[in-house]
Amino acid sequence: MPLTQAPAKINLYLAVTGRRSDGFHNLVSLVAPLVWGDTLTVEARPSGFTLACDLEGIPLDATNLVLKAAAAFAGATGWTGGAHFTLVKRIPAGAGLGGGSSDAVAALETLNGMAGSPLDGAGLARVAASLGSDCPLFLSKAPVVIRGRGERIEPLPAEAYSRIRGVRIFVFKPAFPIDTPWAYSRLAAEAPRGYVAEPRAEQRLADWVHTPGSPVDGLLQNSLERPAFTKFPAIPLLLERLRIRFGVAARMSGSGSACYALLHENVDVAAIEGVVRETWGMSAFTVETRIA
Repeated sequence: MPLTQAPAKINLYLAVTGRRSDGFHNLVSLVAPLVWGDTLTVEARPSGFTLACDLEGIPLDATNLVLKAAAAFAGATGWTGGAHFTLVKRIPAGAGLGGGSSDAVAALETLNGMAGSPLDGAGLARVAASLGSDCPLFLSKAPVVIRGRGERIEPLPAEAYSRIRGVRIFVFKPAFPIDTPWAYSRLAAEAPRGYVAEPRAEQRLADWVHTPGSPVDGLLQNSLERPAFTKFPAIPLLLERLRIRFGVAARMSGSGSACYALLHENVDVAAIEGVVRETWGMSAFTVETRIA
């Protein structure tokens, strides 16, 4: 039975540049997959798609992105086979870490391999894009720059990639989630104040990409912090504590509520975790990992 990794992601840079006529938002973002994430096992069946998960509360019906991906694959290829998916869920929901999107792409790629690869890279990207804005980036397996609503993907130049590959990351999330549509709607309600002009967004990213040796700490930005911090002041409170006490670069990922801190190799992660739990309580989720 094929076992596929479904990595989490973090947004190292997220500039929302405006709202589109279709209701979505345009953005410029540097997204990095992590070594850590979910796993998906796929068992071939004569027909039909079913899903089991080790985490209680995860929907197991057609609303789950894994089963949506399976249905989209069958529709795009005419494949008549089936599969049973077993999802080991580690990425929390409502976190801005891309868990559902990553699971969907893992299902899509595994089914494509089982069916003899009827979809090429462009075909996989088209089906992935139909599932959600975050899905296509997980096909890359490496940090990428995404634009538009997420469908335009560009790999990082090798030198820029070398500056973030393997960087030590501490991910932490409060007990509450943040709904992605809510975060974008709140940003839109304050337009144009919360948006970043596209030329300025592109220039900041280009300056970092094309300056050899420039640390990623100076690039970090997230337009969606504004609405999240206004409603959930516990998030900026903790991030500021971590910056002051440990000197780490700490930001929110995507629409939240998960955050991350970039760690030097000699940083004591246990001390950082202690401050997280002291501020957010013992229900806070934490994990140490690295950029893939």
